Amino acid sequence: MKVNLIDWQNWGRLMFLIGILVVAPLVILPFYPAEMSDAGFFVWPALASFALGFFFSRKKNNAQQAIARIAARQQSSITVLFAWGWGVLLGAMPFILSGKLSFLQGIFEATSGWTTTGLSVLDVTKVNHLFLFHRSFMQFCGGMGFITMMLMLVSGRQAMDLFNAEGHPDKLMPNLKKTTRTVLFMFSALLGLGTLAYMLVGMNVFESVCHTMCALSTGGFSTRLNSIGEYHSFAINIITIVLMLIGTTNFAVLLLLGQRKWHRALQVSEVKFMFLVLVVVIPLTSISLWQSMSMSLSEGLQHASFDIISALSTTGYASMDYSHWPPFALSMMILVMLIGGGIGSTAGGLKLTRVYLILRLLFITIRSKLISTRRVETPTYESPQGKTVIDAALFFDTVGFCVCYLLLFGFGSALLTIAADCNLTQAMFEFSSALGTAGLSIGLTGPATKASVLIIEIVGMILGRLEIFIVLVGIDAVYKKIKAVKAA
Repeated sequence: MKVNLIDWQNWGRLMFLIGILVVAPLVILPFYPAEMSDAGFFVWPALASFALGFFFSRKKNNAQQAIARIAARQQSSITVLFAWGWGVLLGAMPFILSGKLSFLQGIFEATSGWTTTGLSVLDVTKVNHLFLFHRSFMQFCGGMGFITMMLMLVSGRQAMDLFNAEGHPDKLMPNLKKTTRTVLFMFSALLGLGTLAYMLVGMNVFESVCHTMCALSTGGFSTRLNSIGEYHSFAINIITIVLMLIGTTNFAVLLLLGQRKWHRALQVSEVKFMFLVLVVVIPLTSISLWQSMSMSLSEGLQHASFDIISALSTTGYASMDYSHWPPFALSMMILVMLIGGGIGSTAGGLKLTRVYLILRLLFITIRSKLISTRRVETPTYESPQGKTVIDAALFFDTVGFCVCYLLLFGFGSALLTIAADCNLTQAMFEFSSALGTAGLSIGLTGPATKASVLIIEIVGMILGRLEIFIVLVGIDAVYKKIKAVKAA
């Protein structure tokens, strides 16, 4: 049976959706009418996307009813890759058409936006509100994912395939459309609350909206050149920390909190492990800053708390420059960026649950060697759905992903030492930030960064956001399809 791996109708829907997202920043024009001359940089890419979307949506899909499960998975992966590829290209066009950035820089900025990374090559002091809002809005939507938003238009088995392919492990509701509505409602409600909180402590409305969008999506783009640290406000730091912790928390746990099931939420293994990591790493980092940077212990604690939470949540907001941090503090930052946030959240990294599972199985193995017993322990952990058995499939998936992730981290860091002509610590910091979609920089990424460095980081951001295997499945499917066409 001939299987068509291109889902034309969903490609068309995605083009419509992405066109809407790119033109969305124009809603702020009534407040900034002087920026009307820049509207065309957003309108023309959106119109092109609408036209192509209409064309693709008219094409009929072949063999959809009889498609095999393996082919369906490949088709979904290709659709996800197309969504993110088209989103990056279209999101880059306003920067490119306006001359704010070169083609590669525009692709980099859009990739960093949609993947909620936060690394930037744009001088935010030289762009207007439209472009600043566009960056923040990309991160807000990228945190939810293109497929999550498109599922309002898709139903059935195909919808579940797409949902899983984009890396969403949990259904919050029995019905998938209710799940997507729940995610959209939570994000919208939290956006309103976060904006109000920032405004109450003195931030203006525009910057409050932008920073809330980027904190909730664990993105980290800022309207200020020196990020959150430029405000020098303890209250703003606290609000940002709360929003970053919310953003890095599993959507299913957030739902439990919204339902006032506090005890159940706090029993989730991932939540307990996150607080354990913070309790251990923050004091160690603060002591390192105190001893090496001539600051008081309280100052060290404040900076360590903010920046470690920013790194663990993979948000990327910074309270200070990291180029003069001591090696131990930098190693702590690299460690928590590798760990990352919640597995069902907007955060990147290995994810807290995976690291917890590896450590739990390691502990069980060590204990079984030290204590001679015939009793076989069935390993479990607490997920948002309740006690869950760590079976063979979960174990191999977790170990396989972690090994692949760490190999990529090592290889990418080695490449950066050559491309950026930097030492290994700097390369590890920067690439762990790109691969973990954290967005913190030690100074290697900026408007003057070389093309080779940007390309390495773009690949890292895409692989990190789509969790590696989705990309590999899609590339493999395309390769086999091309090979089959040539053979015919």
